[in-house]
Amino acid sequence: MTRPPSLSHPFLLGFDDIERALDRVAKGAGDGYPPYNIERMPRTDNEPDKLRITLAVAGFSRDQLEITLEENQLTIRGRQVDDKTRHFLHRGIAARQFQRSFLLADGMQVLGADLSNGLLAIDLARPEPERLVRRIDIMSRD
Repeated sequence: MTRPPSLSHPFLLGFDDIERALDRVAKGAGDGYPPYNIERMPRTDNEPDKLRITLAVAGFSRDQLEITLEENQLTIRGRQVDDKTRHFLHRGIAARQFQRSFLLADGMQVLGADLSNGLLAIDLARPEPERLVRRIDIMSRD
């Protein structure tokens, strides 16, 4: 069963990419691990709006985490392997893998990432878009 396009209104021309992006986001919203926050950072006079994504990645080291940006999709992967030399009497903390993806708007920039106290913080900047007004000449075909 195919769903009707949600952005098919005749006044919404050229929004096919947005619809595909919404489909991608809906498919990747399944697992809730690891938990994360998204916060707006205080704006300063000489810096654009900033956002910070913080993921709870306790137990992961820097070399077990990977952050990639492909087109507008930011992907964070964590890979842990079981240490076969350890013998657990109780195992409540599992070694597990995860992948969490975020779709970024055009123009968003990844400023950097920091791992501290089991929290991975990724800073993003959202520069102010240029306001462009252009006059369109009308041609006569007579």
